[in-house]
Amino acid sequence: MVTRDPLPILQGTLDLLVLRTLAGGKNHGQGIARAIQDVSRNALLVEHSSLYPALQRLEEREWIRAEWGTSSNNRKARFYELTAAGRKQLAREREHWWRFADAIALVLGPRPVRGT
Repeated sequence: MVTRDPLPILQGTLDLLVLRTLAGGKNHGQGIARAIQDVSRNALLVEHSSLYPALQRLEEREWIRAEWGTSSNNRKARFYELTAAGRKQLAREREHWWRFADAIALVLGPRPVRGT
């Protein structure tokens, strides 16, 4: 298997990725970043310099809430979870993303078959 460098996260998609990750339950910042990396099969790497401002922004918009707790390695950490407004925003952003992705796919045309 070919090892590839992580893809840059497209501007405007980090909020969607964080909301989607938190739909699975509470998590702390490092856990959110790790989950996105794991689910994307290491294709996406969330930099802490981007993640924490995004978490602050989402909390200010009341799409997530945070509380202090203890992480699995016994460290104090803020745990984030979706609010009802955050679930509604996730639904809106998912719909917007799929409309956008479908439009881009139409412009690009069929995906080339690899190895032929």
